[in-house]
Amino acid sequence: MDRGSDGGKRGRVTSIDIAHLAGVSQATVSRVLRGEPRVSQATRDKVMAAVQELRYTVDSRASNLRLQRTGTLALLLFEDPTDDDSHINPFFLSMLGSITRACARAGQDLLVSFQQLSDDWHADYADSRKADGLILLGYGDYLAYRCKLEKLVAQGTRFVRWGAVLPDQPGLSIGCDNFQGGRLVGGHLVRLGRRRVAFLGDASQRFPEFHDRHRGCAAALTEAGLSLDPQLQVDAHSSEESGHAAAVELIRRGRRFDALFAASDLIAVGALRALAEHGLRVPQDVAVAGFDDIPAARFSHPPLTTVAQDTASAGAMLVDTVMHQVRGEPAGSVMLPATLRVRQSSDPSA
Repeated sequence: MDRGSDGGKRGRVTSIDIAHLAGVSQATVSRVLRGEPRVSQATRDKVMAAVQELRYTVDSRASNLRLQRTGTLALLLFEDPTDDDSHINPFFLSMLGSITRACARAGQDLLVSFQQLSDDWHADYADSRKADGLILLGYGDYLAYRCKLEKLVAQGTRFVRWGAVLPDQPGLSIGCDNFQGGRLVGGHLVRLGRRRVAFLGDASQRFPEFHDRHRGCAAALTEAGLSLDPQLQVDAHSSEESGHAAAVELIRRGRRFDALFAASDLIAVGALRALAEHGLRVPQDVAVAGFDDIPAARFSHPPLTTVAQDTASAGAMLVDTVMHQVRGEPAGSVMLPATLRVRQSSDPSA
C-alpha cells in the first residue's frame, strides 16, 4: 500500500513506518503481524491501529517466501467403507466445512486430497513442499495406521489428526471424549429401564474410538449393577450395510436384548432396518442409540438418539493446532466434550 502525497510521489509503507507510528520496535511489529502470542494485547492494539491508519497490507507471498512457507495446509481425507461411491463418512463433511472456514480466517489455502490408506501418502507429503502442515481425517485400523504416523513424527512433519486422544500416540490429536459419550448413552438407557444392552461396533483397540464408546457404556451399566454381555457385542465398521449385517447376526444369536448402542450413526441406521425386517419395534421392543449426530440421524425412522461431536470447534482446533506447529509455537492434543441428543429411537416422549 502506498502513502504520502508530495508531488504524486508515493513510497510504499513498511513495517518501519508501522513501528514509528505505534512507538514500538520493528521486531514487535513483525511478531504482531505473524500472529505470535508473545505480545501483550495493549501493544497488539497499538500496532493494529497503526496498520489501519497507514492502510498497510501484508504481502503474504513475500512473507511466506522469507519464512520458506507455502501458505497452504493439506487436508488428507482417507477412504471409508460406505454404501455409495463417495467412500467418505458423512460425519466428516460438516468438519470439512469448519476446516475450510478456519483456514480462510487464518489466511491459509487448503489443499484437499483423497487418500487410500494403502498408499505411501506419509512419504509423499513429508518429502515434498506441497503444504506447511497436514490435517488427517479418517484412518480405519489404528494399529495399521500408527506406523505411518510414527514415520511422520520421525521426519519432522507438522500434522494433527482427528481421532482418539491416546497417552502414547505419535503426534497430536483433536478428538471427542468417546468414553464420556458412551457413558452418556449407557446412563440414558439404564434410566429408561433397559437392562440388556447390545453393542454394534469393533470394541478392540484397533478402533480406539469404538473401544472407548464401548468402555463408557459398560462403566454406566456397572454403576447400575449391570454389565454388557459379550454375546451381545458384534463387530461392525461404520457403514449402513455393516450395521445391518451386525444386527442380523445379533438377532440370529437368539440372546434377549432390549437396547442397542451402535458405535456410529451409520451402523445404527443399518441396524434400524434389520430390526424392522425382523418385526422388532423401536423403541418399544428395542431402544436404539448411535454416535456422531450426522444429518441422517434426525431423519431416520424413528429419529435417532445419538451423541453429538462438536465439529465446528473441532475444525477450528485442527487448523489452530497445525498452525501453532508451523509457527514453532507450543501445541497439544485436545479432547472435546460429547453431548447426548435424545430422540424417539430410545424415548418415545422425546
